[in-house]
Amino acid sequence: MKSRNDDYLERREHLDKYSDSELKAYFKELTDQIIDPLLTLAYDYTTPAIERSVLMRMGFSSLEAKHITDKLLENNLLEHGAGHIVYKYAKLKKLPIRDSGLALLETSEINFIMEVFK
Repeated sequence: MKSRNDDYLERREHLDKYSDSELKAYFKELTDQIIDPLLTLAYDYTTPAIERSVLMRMGFSSLEAKHITDKLLENNLLEHGAGHIVYKYAKLKKLPIRDSGLALLETSEINFIMEVFK
């Protein structure tokens, strides 16, 4: 059996000075450095597929969700979230969610919501 050339002891020398609690804090710091960019991407970016999925969970058919998402994408509104836009429009116009989403397919209503999210 061939012995393994292990440099573990050399690579961990810089960690010898830490106590257990300091090692845990250091590990958390390194984990945050890895995770923070992923969280930023998740909060700042969306895709039409994600937004269609949200609309479908709000009760729209897949075709309706596609049309609404496409309309919002055409008008640079998708970054605000399709579900958020439909919900906000419903509250402003005092409409049911489904009616508000379908109303956003009309040009005059998309112009109205563009002003809201300006």
